[in-house]
This record gives sequence, C-alpha cells and structure tokens, in this order.
Amino acid sequence: MKNYDIVNGPKNVSAIVQGCMRMPSLSKEDAAKVIRTAYDCGINFYDHATCYGMGDAEVRFAEAFPLTGLKREDIYIQSKCGICPERSEFDWTKENIISSVDGILDRLKVDFLDTLLLHRPDVLFDPEEVAEAFAELEKNGKVKYFGVSNLVPMQIELLKKYVKQDLIINQVQLSLEQSQLIDQALYMNNKTTDMSVNRDGNALDYCRLNDITIQAWSPLQVGMFGGTFIDNPDFPELNKVLGELAEREGVSKAAIAIAWILRHPAKMQAIIGTMNPEHIKDICAATDVKLSHNDWYKLYLSAGKFLP
Repeated sequence: MKNYDIVNGPKNVSAIVQGCMRMPSLSKEDAAKVIRTAYDCGINFYDHATCYGMGDAEVRFAEAFPLTGLKREDIYIQSKCGICPERSEFDWTKENIISSVDGILDRLKVDFLDTLLLHRPDVLFDPEEVAEAFAELEKNGKVKYFGVSNLVPMQIELLKKYVKQDLIINQVQLSLEQSQLIDQALYMNNKTTDMSVNRDGNALDYCRLNDITIQAWSPLQVGMFGGTFIDNPDFPELNKVLGELAEREGVSKAAIAIAWILRHPAKMQAIIGTMNPEHIKDICAATDVKLSHNDWYKLYLSAGKFLP
C-alpha cells in the first residue's frame, strides 16, 4: 500500500481510506471483517461522519472493532461534524462542534479522534466560534488534527485567519466521472463548454500550495448517489479503456479508476465505501498500478472530456 506523511498531520497514512458510511447495514461480525480486511490490505485510515446512519455507523464500528484483533494505535480514525439532517441545517457553532465530538467519541468508544473535519460549509459560520471550539478540543486531547470537507479556498482562508491549528485536509468529490476539480483549468476561458465554469475557486491548486491533503470521496460514483460507472452501460468508452488497462495490469476496473486518482501528483487519498471484503481487496491493488502520463489522459478523455 502506498503511504503518505500528511504535512503538519499524521504520518504514514494509507493512500486509500476506508469509508464507513454504509457500515450500519452490517452485523458486527461482518463489520469486523470489513475493518480487518481493509487493514490487512494496507488501509490504516477509517472515515466517519455524525450523519452516517445518524451515528449508527460509528456505533457499529465500535461494536466490531474488538473482534478485529487490532489496537487503537494501529489505525487512524477520522470523523466529520456539521451536517444536521434532523434539523435541516449545517451547524458550525461552538456548541454543536463540541457536543458533536463528545457524541462521536462516545459512539466510537475512543478517547480521541486523529482528525476532525467540518462537514460542508455552514454559511452562517462564525470563524471565532470555530477557533474556540478547536482550541478547546485540542487542549482537552479530544482531537489531534483538524480539516474541512467541501470548502472553497476563501472559506478556508477565513477559517485560517482565526483558528490556530493547521487545516490539513479538504475532503471533496472526485472521480473519472465527477472530475470538475480538475476540469476548469483545462477548459478555462472556453465559451463552448460549461466545464470552463470555475465551481470551486481553484481548490485543487490552492490545497497543493497550502499543503492541504485532498481526500477524494465517491471515487467510483456517477454524480453524488448515482451508482458506480464501473460496467455501467452509459459509459461504454470509459469501461473499454478501464478494461484494457485492467487487463494489462492484472487488476480490476475499479482498481484502475482509483489508480487514476492516486496518479495525480497532489498525493491525494481516495475514500472507498464498499462493504464487500473482496471488493476491498480488488481496489487496494490500485496502489501497485503504474499509470503513465498517457494512460491518465486516455482515461480522462474516455470519460467524455475533450482537449480544447
């Protein structure tokens, strides 16, 4: 497994992250198998959020973890707070951040989080309140590192003006099908396509300049919840190229799609959400794939992009 040292953050973290959003559907025994399979394949980073199963994902992880034979110090645990579906709002108030972390720790049965991310922007956020919350969580040893999810650069800049901790991660959507994080730079000033629209304030370049690790969520998905593009008849050319490269490398199409993300020099992490141990094994082979510069572009163009 390819591993990274996150600048100003945890060291030797796996390039692939095991997402736990779908874990509530599993028994604790099956959840333990997922956790252990991921670890045995080289994954040491597990991603949660307060809204995943309304906390049930964290509860199931905690029930399953003792069955894995692993120790807390063997892994990195990340969770996110701020999305409050029960109230139909995003909430970054100090009160909500503090209470959310207390709830996360209680559900996970751990003393601290390795990383806490603010999950989607609260458009009413007060950066001074966030700074107070982060300071209290760090002082009390409840969170080691901090980051954000789905934020544009100026929102991060506003936070950085007040918070004392480094913001080490920005978790955003990226896949061969959802590649808008990359598209705009290629099509800039091109009136013939809406892919020239700057939707994220050049978040990728900003994060690279500021030593913020990009975590790519839904790396195999169509849209936000449109299912996978792997073997999807709506993407014949993409699957043709994925298949050719998969055969050449002796891996699955999914592994090639993940390898496409990991090939980017930004040193991103890819978050996988499968609860199928065999799929986890297949996908983890991505870190052994050597895609060339030409392979990367061939995949990109096969997903319906074009060179201006």
